[in-house]
Amino acid sequence: MSFHRLKYLLVYIIPVLVLFSISSPNIWAYSALIFTFGVIPLFELFFNGNTKNLSKAEEAVVKEDKLYDYMLYALVPIQYGTMVYFLFQIGDTSLPLYVKVGMTAAFGISCGVFGINAAHELGHRSTWYEQLMSKMLLLTSLYMHFFIEHNRGHHKNVSTDDDPASSRYDEIVYTFYFRSIIGGWLSAWHLEGARLKAKKQGFWSIHNEMLRFQVIQVALIVAIGLVFSGTVLLFFLASATIGFLLLETVNYIEHYGLRRKKKGNSYERTLPIHSWNSNHPLGRLLLLELSRHSDHHYIANRKYQTLRHFDESPQMPTGYPGMVLLSLFPPLWFMVMHKQINKYKGIEKGVALA
Repeated sequence: MSFHRLKYLLVYIIPVLVLFSISSPNIWAYSALIFTFGVIPLFELFFNGNTKNLSKAEEAVVKEDKLYDYMLYALVPIQYGTMVYFLFQIGDTSLPLYVKVGMTAAFGISCGVFGINAAHELGHRSTWYEQLMSKMLLLTSLYMHFFIEHNRGHHKNVSTDDDPASSRYDEIVYTFYFRSIIGGWLSAWHLEGARLKAKKQGFWSIHNEMLRFQVIQVALIVAIGLVFSGTVLLFFLASATIGFLLLETVNYIEHYGLRRKKKGNSYERTLPIHSWNSNHPLGRLLLLELSRHSDHHYIANRKYQTLRHFDESPQMPTGYPGMVLLSLFPPLWFMVMHKQINKYKGIEKGVALA
């Protein structure tokens, strides 16, 4: 199983490239952007990846192997170290604007890949310290409400019209942004209010996690503005925005056009056919198996290293970076994805799963 462990070290390619981009006073500041949305999509056009799953015995071994957890935990100090370095570098008045734009894009990628994606994995864990790390990572993208809405809202309502983060058939990504960002934030307030009411705790109290999140995020914004400058703060806000827009674009591609059937007042159970899956190799490893999304929604608490492929899951024609790019061009997106949806239309939704 040593190779299975070592292959996840590839996740550190992105922070290395991000740090290189932030340190570059020239066109090399775009290295992380070019690699993520140029090199990877080109590579994944020609390689579909491995559909093989671990055996039950192998899965039991890797599930208990703490090295997978340590590789995940290490992303927290890396992200915070990168953020501090970025704030110092972007404040250099001698750098031309085009270089700062490249640096901002690089840190924005870091916010999306680690500030949110790693937070997503940690947010599904049960220990207090892993959930704390999740919230810390989300803070770097100013998207802490995701912790509440994703776990208590999205996973319950996924692939239904009740979920703001599930894109609809014929919906373009640009209108989806508004619906998902605003709807997700409001949903988090509603979910937290319902939790407090059930516990008979006051909404306007320290028990309200959404209130605490807003205070923490505002405190970070004010601190950056005071310690550095208003200009540095603007670049940070731009990077954080890139981070959460990457998340929302991934939300868009993960469930586009897929819907669960309604049974009375409730919906059928979420199955692997209700999420788009991708086994394309680089995207899988660099994103901590996020692209094996069908199994993640089928059993949400499965650790990233144990996620499985299902033959009946709808498959993306390429990996996540390429699909993110494709989604930005709605006519091309519809042409490709509507063909894929038609391909999976007849899939039986009551299939028994191992």
